[in-house]
Amino acid sequence: MKNKSFVSIDDFTKEEIIEILDMAEEFEKQPIRDLLRNRVIATLFFEPSTRTRLSFESAINKLGGKIIGFADASISSVTKGESLHDTIRMVSSYSDLIVMRHQLEGSARYASEISSVPIINAGDGTNQHPTQTMLDLYSIRKTQGTLDNLNIFMVGDLKYGRTVHSLMMAMSRWNTTFNFISPEELKMPDENKIYLENLGLKYYEHSDFTDIISRADIIYMTRVQKERFSDPIEYEKVKNVYVLKNSMLANTKPNMRILHPLPRVNEISTDVDSSSKAYYFEQALNGVFTRQAILCKVLGIEL
Repeated sequence: MKNKSFVSIDDFTKEEIIEILDMAEEFEKQPIRDLLRNRVIATLFFEPSTRTRLSFESAINKLGGKIIGFADASISSVTKGESLHDTIRMVSSYSDLIVMRHQLEGSARYASEISSVPIINAGDGTNQHPTQTMLDLYSIRKTQGTLDNLNIFMVGDLKYGRTVHSLMMAMSRWNTTFNFISPEELKMPDENKIYLENLGLKYYEHSDFTDIISRADIIYMTRVQKERFSDPIEYEKVKNVYVLKNSMLANTKPNMRILHPLPRVNEISTDVDSSSKAYYFEQALNGVFTRQAILCKVLGIEL
């Protein structure tokens, strides 16, 4: 798979996903390895990021690589009117691999078609966030011991949330039951539901999950993303529609874990943080090991 871009979760087969998760497990045991020595990795973040950018940079540093790029497009030549095409062509001549986040759907796929080096998609608009999905899969497998026969609750912004779109696509490779909990304005897009129907997988839609929370193996909470709304009034209507509180966890399964791609705003109360079922901070740490594995896999580097 050397020099193959990672733009969508569908770019990896089920077997390749498992290989990456196994590799991430090895990196968790020993994260410091000199595998990217003399490699230059460009991180181009046209859109704000904290966890994704820093975990990628941590992963690169732990592997002995060098980093170039920017965390704010306002300090790049984009402000002078440079096109994405020209930026990618230029940066690909300076680096061995490009990690890119961009606000436009399809931007990562476009970049992969013109770049002379592999592209890793760190989020393209409301489309996909495949490296987040890989760390989510790693977190699910680590806490549940399997990826099969799980009941996953996806809560909040299912319309614009690229993390839930990618995770749904990935978990559809296993026998997963999906519960989609959202307000009417933020429902899972029809094309995603048709995709599950064609695979014969079960999904259920709810406006509330208080009465059914005991069924969940994984609760995947998401932030209602203010930046995706053109109408601030619409955002105000739905921003605090779901708030997970510690008192709601009383009758949940012992194995149930709460995930969140972060940052959170109000959708998980801070009193949940002390619960043994809260896993979102460990999930963020798992991003370093998983992204180490992805970088090596894309570059064809063996452990």
